Order: sequence, then C-alpha cells, then structure tokens
Amino acid sequence: MSPQLPDRMFPTLSDAQIERLAAFGQQGDVGAGDVIVEQGDSRHGIFVVLKGSLEVLSLSSKDEPVIRVIGQGEFTGEVNVLSGRRTLVRIRAREASTLLEINRANLRRIMQTDVALGEIFLDAFIARRIFLIANSVGDAVLIGSSHSGDTMRLREFLTRNGHPHHYLDIETDPTVHTILEQFGIPVTDIPVLICRGEQALRNPTNAEAAACFGLNEEIDQGEVCDLIVVGAGPSGLAAAVYGASEGLNVMVLERSAPGGQAGASSRIENYLGFPLGISGEELANRAFIQAEKFGARITIARSATALKAGRPTYTIELDDGRSVRSRSVILAAGGRYRRLDLPNLAQFEGVGIYYGATRVEAELCRNEQVVVVGGGNSAGQAAMFLSGIAKHVYLLVRGPCLAKTMSQYLISRIEASPQITLMVWTQIEALEGSTDLERIHWRNSETGATGVFPIRHLFVMTGADPNTEWLKGCLDLDANGFVKTGTDVGDGWPLRRPPYFLESSLPGIFAVGDIRAGSIKRVASAVGEGSMAVQLVHKVLAE
Repeated sequence: MSPQLPDRMFPTLSDAQIERLAAFGQQGDVGAGDVIVEQGDSRHGIFVVLKGSLEVLSLSSKDEPVIRVIGQGEFTGEVNVLSGRRTLVRIRAREASTLLEINRANLRRIMQTDVALGEIFLDAFIARRIFLIANSVGDAVLIGSSHSGDTMRLREFLTRNGHPHHYLDIETDPTVHTILEQFGIPVTDIPVLICRGEQALRNPTNAEAAACFGLNEEIDQGEVCDLIVVGAGPSGLAAAVYGASEGLNVMVLERSAPGGQAGASSRIENYLGFPLGISGEELANRAFIQAEKFGARITIARSATALKAGRPTYTIELDDGRSVRSRSVILAAGGRYRRLDLPNLAQFEGVGIYYGATRVEAELCRNEQVVVVGGGNSAGQAAMFLSGIAKHVYLLVRGPCLAKTMSQYLISRIEASPQITLMVWTQIEALEGSTDLERIHWRNSETGATGVFPIRHLFVMTGADPNTEWLKGCLDLDANGFVKTGTDVGDGWPLRRPPYFLESSLPGIFAVGDIRAGSIKRVASAVGEGSMAVQLVHKVLAE
C-alpha cells in the first residue's frame, strides 16, 4: 500500500497555466501501458497530462507498487530534472493519454521567466524529493556494517547528496546474505553498493558511486566557462546562485557533497531569516537546488588537483585526469577539521570517530555516552543535537572556557543542559579498541588528573586547516596555508590596478569563505563573500 502523499506534491494546473506552457512543449499521444520514463533515464524533462492518466512506479521492491496516479492537469518530475540526473522511478501510461512534454532547457526557461509557474514546479519538485528520501524510493541499495568506516563514508555521501537509498546492515538484516549471493559477493567484501538492481560495486569510491548513479553530466574539456567555483560550501553555493542568476556560465566542482563543513552541522540558529534554525544539510540542499534552477552546473566527487595560470583563461586539473577551463575562478574549497595527534586515530575513523554530527552518525549513538572535542559553534551545535539522542555528552575544550570561541546562546544552553558536561582544560591522550573505538583516555592539563572512560563515540570539531595543498607554489598563501587576498597580496601582483578585495595573487582568481586568510568563520559571512566575489568577477571579465 502506498503511503499518503501531501497535496502540494501534485498540484493541478489551470487551463490558463497549461496554455502558457503549450509554447514550450511538444504534444503527443501514448497508449495504455506505454512506459513514458524508465528508471535511470536522464533524457526527458517533464510531462503534463492533457488527457488520461499516468502512474508512477517504485522499483525499490519486487511488487513495483504504484506511488501515485498523475491525472489531467498534473505533471511529472522532481529535482533530478533540473540537474539532468537519472530518474529514480518508472512512469507509464495508465490509459491512452495525451501529454505535453517540456524538455529540461525549456523547463529552466519557464522557471526563470514565469514566477508563478516556476514556484509551482519548484515547490512540487522539492516535496517529491523529500518524499523519495524519506521512503527510500530510488535506485540504490547499500549493504554494509556499523563497524565499517567505508560504510559510514558511503552512507554520508548518499545522504548529504540527497540520493535516496535503502541501507541493509549485515548484523541485523537476514536478507543480506541472499542478496549478496545473487551477485556472487562474499560478506567480507562489504560495503557493497547496488546500482539500479543491476550493478554491484565492492567498496566503491565516492567518484565511482557518483558515476554509477549518474550524478554528474559529462565535462566538455573544450569548453571555456565564465566562472568555475571550486567548492560547494555556503560561499561556493552563493557564488553559483548569484553568478548563474546574472547570466554567467558557471560550473561548480565539489569533491564530496554540498554544504562543506556547514553541511555537517546539525542545526544553525544564528543565520538570518531562520529564527527556528535550519540544519546545515537542509540549507545546503536548498542552495544546491537554487543554483541549478538558474543554470549552474554542479559536479560531485570531483576534486581539483592543480591550477594552471594563463590569462585570459585558467585551467583546473581534476583528480580523474580531466581538466576544465574558465576565464575566472572562485576558490571556495573551505577547510577540514584538524585531526587529533594520536597514533591510532585513522584506525577508528568512521567506526567511533566522526567529523560531523548528522542524523547518520547520531543514530549510532542512541542511548550511549559520547564525547565532542572543540570549542567553536560547530562543536556546541553538535553537543546540543546529540544531547537529545545520546545518554550523555562530554564536551572537551583545552582552554578555560567557551566565551572566546562560541556564541553565547549556545553556551547558555550547554550550561543549562543536564545531559552535557563541560570539561575545560581537557585533552584526549589515547584511544583504545580492537576494531571499533572502545575507550578514551583524557587528561586535565591544569590539575593533571587523568581518566579512562568506556566511550565508543568521539566527535572531533577542532580548528580547521585550509584545503590549499593543490595551490602551493601557484598562489600567495599565509603561514597557515590560507589564501592571501586584496591588500595582503605580495609584491608579485602583475597588473597596474591593485587586486580587488577578494582577489588572490593571480588576477581573476578569487578566494572566499574559510579558505581565505582573515575570513570570519560564520555561514552568513561565507554567503556574503561568495555573492560579493561574483560582482568582482564581472569587473574582471569586462577588462
């Protein structure tokens, strides 16, 4: 039996609205039982039903239940249509029908020129994607174990990229062995990612997973973009939204998932316009859809490895051996949490040690004690979020207090929570465990007191190092590896004019957000810098 779907997912267009759409589409007839869109198809845009009806089928289970019947005046499609990714369902004619097909290019044109219709489509697309994720309707099955770091990596990758998937754990699901036998794969090869029920990948990389599910369009290496944005955190997504909305040909390169460090935040409450707060994942997903709405192309699981100077175009080399070219670049690759200086840290990453506190990690900690290390807002947000799920949260900071590094509203909540214990002057000295993390040693540097605690979950949210290894020798970096911009640029500046505020030591290359020296580590500041940089890009392109 299909779950109840909210009305906003399937609005009925009026005759006047359909008449406005007619100029953008092509009308045609189909017979009963004809498959209009097959799962995995990426060629089609949307179909508006003029007469008859269609049925949307889930292929996630053997009986292929009908998710929804689409009647006269209703339309197909969800957010995958905007990006050109493969569809997750099958759509076939329930009866002889007359349809209006609108391709992806014309759909984007409608959304940018007709505000009313654009809002109807976008609202329905977002609601449908939320439904697909919540009900695991899609083309992905992940078989893994809570004791596998690579399982956690793939779960995070699929979840943060908003790709619906069904997760089966070998310790709790009796059907796992039967499924693996069908593909001739032993249990020892997990995690296994099954794509569209056809292909089974053994412990794939994120890039291999992205390729299997068609998350990216092919890159035309002969194309020269107006703007390439490296990184899809808040600053990079803001640059993509403003650049694409102002008519620039924009490509975004993201090595993992939209949102950056902010995307792993459980709740952001001090971002303007969201008085009730918003999760980093939701904020990132909304910005991602917004960028695609205006025509920005966002590629996932592709890392920049080198920047080659050469005006009027720059070349960025990618980790898959390809390259892309652009007349301007905005560096928004952000930073990564510093790793604790412990000899066996890598052994427990993903199986006890985590660098984000999303619902995926939180579910592993239900009714257990956890430790959060860090004194910034991300650590405070994680502690508050986990306190509602875990048995108890210990927040460890190496200094005397939180006042200099954390917002007061978070400090007040932490101090008032009986589920959180703040441990000042405290640092972790050792980790223990056979395969998973089992015990944590910590020490109070003021009193010298030490302790060993049977805690199996550690969230590390300390200061960030910039993702600039690939830029060394190419741009001016400060002593900590952050990109120098504006008046901080050294004597090698090649033009008569001075560098613009966010411009690096190479003209037309800008740095925004956490990767930039002297940036303010707040989501609002990152968004502001990303949008500001686009205005400076326009100046460079006009030179």
